[in-house]
Amino acid sequence: MIFQNRTEAGKELAKKLSSYQGKEEVIAVGLARGGVVVAASVAETLNISFDVMIVRKIGAPDNPELALGAIAEKGRGVFNDELIALLGVSKEYLKKETEKQREIVKSRKQLYMKGREVVDFTGKTILLVDDGIATGASMKVSIESAREQNAGKIVVAVPVAPPETIDAMALLVDEVVCLFQPSSFLAVGAFYREFGQVTDGEIVELIRKK
Repeated sequence: MIFQNRTEAGKELAKKLSSYQGKEEVIAVGLARGGVVVAASVAETLNISFDVMIVRKIGAPDNPELALGAIAEKGRGVFNDELIALLGVSKEYLKKETEKQREIVKSRKQLYMKGREVVDFTGKTILLVDDGIATGASMKVSIESAREQNAGKIVVAVPVAPPETIDAMALLVDEVVCLFQPSSFLAVGAFYREFGQVTDGEIVELIRKK
């Protein structure tokens, strides 16, 4: 199963989420950046509210691309304790880097929202939408953040993810919707014909339209 682009993937995903059509208490929340395009398409198709979740990686001291964990707007974050112990990363570094990334999350959220009212998750049904899941770190921290914001029900909704990742997600949330679970999974982008980088400008425009 190959998706044309993120917008088309969102339309296909919306078909599987039709039970949420037009419901005021439901919010499609896109994981920035790629998931925002998918979530906007889901929200438009189902005529439901739309919001953005920003997740930042906590990189290793000498290798920022190596993820020690991830944080979102709320919650402690999700960390790879084994890797942290293996690399001997100090608590001071983790605290400092977490604070730094949380500030970036706040500033990016302000950029995206531009005075738009903060969306209240309390008691709402939150559809956490991404363009796909690989390891699941970003989605796990988004689940934690949604829970910290008192979401009433949490649904993970993605076009593609490996079966074992979906099984793991099913233990954490109320419902998981995934269109395609290939046994051979290399990268999310392999399941899209068009998979360009999503810019901050595109996200701002999608939010403005809503």
